[in-house]
Amino acid sequence: MNTFEKSKSHNLKNSVSYADGAIVSKIISKNEAGNLTLFSFDRGQNLSEHTAPFDAIIQVVEGKAKVTINKVEYEVSEGELIIMPANIPHAVDAIEKFKMLLTMLKAKQEFKVDL
Repeated sequence: MNTFEKSKSHNLKNSVSYADGAIVSKIISKNEAGNLTLFSFDRGQNLSEHTAPFDAIIQVVEGKAKVTINKVEYEVSEGELIIMPANIPHAVDAIEKFKMLLTMLKAKQEFKVDL
């Protein structure tokens, strides 16, 4: 059973634990429009360069990471997010232990960010 109930507040920091020398993932929601997955990375762990057919958003919940998009490096910290465009090579490296919420959007759309 999915521990993430709809219409209920959840503490993302406490919803996934760290594991020594590993990456832990927990699917929060998945449907035809996309998915939400919570990750924890031990320091030094990484997702090697790859592409995805859909736009994806990393929201850092705790810690710090280096995200490389099309060979450009970005450092992201707790409270920040970064958009990884579809079909563009990207990678994620844990500078320190960190947790992130990954949102994958499967619908074709162009992002407009107004913060």
